[in-house]
Amino acid sequence: MTDDATRSRHGVFYAIAAYTMWGVAPIYFKWLQQVPALEILSHRIIWSFVLVLLLMVGLRRLHRIRPVLKNRAQMLRLTLATFLLGGNWFLFIWAINNNRLLDASLGYYINPLLNVAIGMLFFAERMRRFQLVAIALAVTGVLIQVISFGSVPWIALTLAFSFAIYGAIRKRLPVDSMTGLWLETTILLPIMLVYLLFFADSAASDMTANTWQLNLMLMAAGIVTTAPLLCFTAAAQRIRYATLGFFQYIGPSLMFILAVWVYGEPLAADKLVTFAIIWTALALYSIDTLLHQQRSRRA
Repeated sequence: MTDDATRSRHGVFYAIAAYTMWGVAPIYFKWLQQVPALEILSHRIIWSFVLVLLLMVGLRRLHRIRPVLKNRAQMLRLTLATFLLGGNWFLFIWAINNNRLLDASLGYYINPLLNVAIGMLFFAERMRRFQLVAIALAVTGVLIQVISFGSVPWIALTLAFSFAIYGAIRKRLPVDSMTGLWLETTILLPIMLVYLLFFADSAASDMTANTWQLNLMLMAAGIVTTAPLLCFTAAAQRIRYATLGFFQYIGPSLMFILAVWVYGEPLAADKLVTFAIIWTALALYSIDTLLHQQRSRRA
């Protein structure tokens, strides 16, 4: 096997690992269901900050921080992206712990199609015919739910839009993922510490009074956040970004399975119709991407 083939195979492994970890992350948050979502988010920020800092020290990457800090325009954009990401994380945790995992799953199914639309509107990326059809189908699916069933999938739409806009901002920032994640957690860290120390009032807010098992679970939020991101970065370095895109459906698919068959969330008619249309749109999008890749190889 050639070096390129070995590298690609490792990339596929890392991609599957990343999206699988993101897909089963709801299990972890369900274990912490007795802890308020904002407290879980606080621990996610704090322990991610600590873990990524240790990794950057170990990998000798601290020198990458200063150039970003000295660039005011980059820091402003990174701060905006950070608050979008923080809101996305909070809503995701809240949705899981309030039995709305199906809505979260739908949001991450919509996300790749929204990325394509943002690429067309803001990055002057050309749209192929089937991509336009796929986006139109996704919009139709949401509108049918709103008009026919009178329910707005606000959780799914908020998750999809916040993460898509976050990704669009980060796409234009020349900051690697590990440095970016550490700076993002650094920006949110003071807010989370103030909340946890002075405003959090749940039974789990005082770590000195918790069991060691609960404290370990709270500290594991750093691993839950960092491990899939590192695998994703490793995959992106080894395989084509278009190829990587096909693995992104693993996450919401695992969330869907967990919601329906493990946690027993009802799959109401409005959600079922919307899911069916979104799945059709994603199938069209995937087929179009495969055909485009094949034509590019022949050219």
